[in-house]
Amino acid sequence: MPVNSRIPGLKDSSAQQRRTVIAERTGLSELDVAVFDPGQGLGVDQADHMIENVVGVMAIPVGVATNFTVNGRDYLVPMATEEPSVVAAASNAARMARVHGGFHTSSTDPVMQAQIQILECPDPEASRLRVLEARTEIIELANAQDPMLVRFGGGARDLTVRLVPTRTGVHVVVHLHVDVRDAMGANAVNTMAEAIAPRLTEIAGGRSLLRILTNKADLRITRARAVFDRDLLGGEEVVDNIVHASALAESDPYRAATHNKGIMNGITAAVLATGNDTRAVEAGCHSHAVAADGRYTALSHFEKTVDGHLSGTLEVPMAVGLVGGATKVHPVAQAAVKMLGVSTASELADVIVAVGLAQNLGACRALAAEGIQRGHMSLHARTIAASAGATGDELDLVVTRLIDDQRIRVEHAEKVLADLRSGH
Repeated sequence: MPVNSRIPGLKDSSAQQRRTVIAERTGLSELDVAVFDPGQGLGVDQADHMIENVVGVMAIPVGVATNFTVNGRDYLVPMATEEPSVVAAASNAARMARVHGGFHTSSTDPVMQAQIQILECPDPEASRLRVLEARTEIIELANAQDPMLVRFGGGARDLTVRLVPTRTGVHVVVHLHVDVRDAMGANAVNTMAEAIAPRLTEIAGGRSLLRILTNKADLRITRARAVFDRDLLGGEEVVDNIVHASALAESDPYRAATHNKGIMNGITAAVLATGNDTRAVEAGCHSHAVAADGRYTALSHFEKTVDGHLSGTLEVPMAVGLVGGATKVHPVAQAAVKMLGVSTASELADVIVAVGLAQNLGACRALAAEGIQRGHMSLHARTIAASAGATGDELDLVVTRLIDDQRIRVEHAEKVLADLRSGH
């Protein structure tokens, strides 16, 4: 069903009221949204089937980012994160892009790569050519391992060979390119790698060692762009400052590391909420941040448009799926995917990368306009007040006092709360 992601005043509602609104907007049932309650979500029995030596579960707050329009369609985006301001910043940035059509994305096919490492080849150059000559045979052998994937339009597509000089000699490294369709793809490519390794070893004349996917998913790229409104950002000076901040991140790896962390605040939260592999996505994104000259740089870029608005772009590998893994096991992940209403892994990647760009813009705007501490202040104060034991109506009163006193620390919150309860 079509969704309107613009929900003014959502932040002022209770958690239960928000669930009701989200259910109404997305067509989810009461049972669907009930799993967002910790008592109804992932239980110990389910967790015990997911990993080893289970002793319990750890809850992470799940919020919903609003205002997102991606490729002309509205989305309400579930985000799992413990960091204050992330959901709010992404929602606010999406609102600033919404007036200019929201986010526009494009992507390559969902191709993952398996690596087969072959050692001790006496003639590595000739080994490389022999493997390439057997390309058709190897691809057919790989596809025979997963006829279901082939039936759905995926499967092994190509084969490349690299010679990698190492301190233990020259290694012949074969890359099998596999279109994994709506899966993240690790299981599919690893199975194929295991199957073709003996034949590759025979052809190359060495011995195989590693047979596993690479998380440097540089053949599975998603790109997002948006124009953020100058006036909603705060005016021309803010636009110019964000462009200057972006330029530093492009040139300085110290700034780039934190700049990219801001991107990942959004991406990781959406990846985690949908039950995908956060470590794989993070590894792929950060490896993509290394430029051709070996320098770590910014993943996103901000530029001033001819009419003075802010143009933002982001290009990253995005290896996420809708089949297999925790996405199909974790009840909260299932509800999150249903809330999004995405039908393909590519569509999911589009939304996630749009969230990354929005979150990045939100952080850059806070830095360029008011400083990150002031931007975080009210949300951080709320966390501190809760840590001190404030509940219900006390929370707002303690938060206001912490901000007024400019002392957002637990010990001061405890004193304020004690004074409040004693009537002082």
